[in-house]
Order: sequence, then structure tokens, then C-alpha cells
Amino acid sequence: MPLALLILLSLIWGTSFILIKQGLKAFDPDVVGALRVSAAATFMLPVALLKLRNLTPSHYGRLFLSGLMGILIPSFLFAFAQTRLESAVTGIGNSLTPIFTLIIGAVLFGQHFHRSALLGIFIGLTGTVLLILSRTGESISGINAYSLLIIIACLFYATNVNFIKYRVADLPSMTITSVSILLIGPFAMGYLFGATNFVETMSTTPGAWRSFGFVVLLGLMSTAVATIVFNRLVKLSTPLFTASVTYLIPLVAVMWGVLDGEKLMLNHYLGMVAIVGGVYLTNMRKSPALPSAKSYAHQNR
Repeated sequence: MPLALLILLSLIWGTSFILIKQGLKAFDPDVVGALRVSAAATFMLPVALLKLRNLTPSHYGRLFLSGLMGILIPSFLFAFAQTRLESAVTGIGNSLTPIFTLIIGAVLFGQHFHRSALLGIFIGLTGTVLLILSRTGESISGINAYSLLIIIACLFYATNVNFIKYRVADLPSMTITSVSILLIGPFAMGYLFGATNFVETMSTTPGAWRSFGFVVLLGLMSTAVATIVFNRLVKLSTPLFTASVTYLIPLVAVMWGVLDGEKLMLNHYLGMVAIVGGVYLTNMRKSPALPSAKSYAHQNR
């Protein structure tokens, strides 16, 4: 049972990037980001309303901030990044989150880490440099600035992981996820209908409904369903086993990219191996980079 859930979770989160790509075929990136969050907020609304009774007034500001860092801002950053990056590359870059979690935990929250984690950070960041210097379909030929958007998104994810661990540790992961989405949902919906061409695109652009379906599926599966699956997996297995999803997500993303005809060069694969290897080293000996049940489940892959 745990293995089946791990595979399902990896497939859901690893598929996120190809779904973003399909959404971008008809919509602008800001529409994809806003629609993704709006769909997730709509789906999670009944759960969030039930969880509100568990909150005190002091929780609302922290959960809103968590929603911004862990959901809203990264949703826009990933969509904009994939206008110039293959979905497989963004899936690889997303695996930087545990490494950045360790770094931010040490810098801002005084966490300590072991020597193998330092080696893991070095190797992982080396892989990041390979991705930044790689232009899709070409050899290393200059900085791909859109890779920096993925790095910024991962920094937000990592900051949110530490924020949840140290500032919202008294709440269950389902409460954190559902209520934080509820709080940012109105902003995403307001932006979607008030500041984008979403309505016009839906009525005039061929293939818009198809892209709409992909983005809605992204919001429902990658946030709502994935959180439920993760919570169940945490109860049935060890944290180390659960965190192994970190290594499987880029493999699934690359698989979907190759099936969709994306062309990756040797340096992309080298970057993936370096990042995944770096994540493995940082997670050895129960490193602080290892996502906790309350924090990792909140990430909106």
C-alpha cells in the first residue's frame, strides 16, 4: 500500500509540469497561474470551511502568508518559466526545494546540518548551474534567465517549509493547506476575471476549453488530491520513505517531456543527476532538509 501511494503521488506531482505546458497552449502564463489557484481554492472550499473552527485570529495572517509563499507566487513563476523552458527542465529544477530548505533553515532559523549535507548542497547547486547555463535544444551557450524563475519559486517553497515548521507547527497539514488556499483564492479569482483576458480567450481561442481542462486538473490533483494522498502516506510509512517522492518527481517530469517530444541535451541530464544526488546527500542521517509531514504536504507541486 505505501509503495502504491508513493508511485501515485510521484505521478501526480511529476505530471504538474506537462499540465502547465498544455495550459500555456491557449492561455497567457498569468492566466494559467491564477486559474490553477482558483480551481484548487474552489475544490478545497468545503474542507477549508470545516477547518476554520480550529483556528485562532493569530493563525489567519500566517496562513495567508504561507499561501502566498507556497502556492500563489510559485504558481505564477512556474507558468512564466515554462514559456521558455521545457516541462522536463522545470520538473528537474523543482527538486531543488529540499536543498534550499536546508540552507534557509540554517541561515534564518539556526538549524545545524551534517557534513554530507554540505557536499549535497555543493553538488545540487552545481546541477543548478548546469541548468541555468543550458538553453533547451542547444549546447551550453549562455544564461537561460527563465531558469532563475524556477530557482526563485523553489526558494519560496523552501521558505514556506521552514515557516510552517517554526510558525504554524500547531496546525495539521490539511488545515494549513485548505485554509491557506481559501485565503489566497479570492485574490487569484479577482485577478483572473479582472486583470486578464481569460473570458475573451475562452470564447474566441481554439483549444481554450482543452487547456482550461488541463489547468483545472492541475489545480485539483496537484494541490487537493496530492495533499490527501500524502497525508495517508505519512501515516503508513516513515518520513524517509515519504520524502523519496523528491527523487521520483523529476523522473516523471522527464518521462512526460520525452513522450511529448521535448529534446533534452546531455547537460540537462547531468544537471538532473547532480540535483537528485545532492538532495539525497542532504537527506542522509535525517538531515533538517528532510521535509516533515506538516511541511512537505503543503507544497503545491
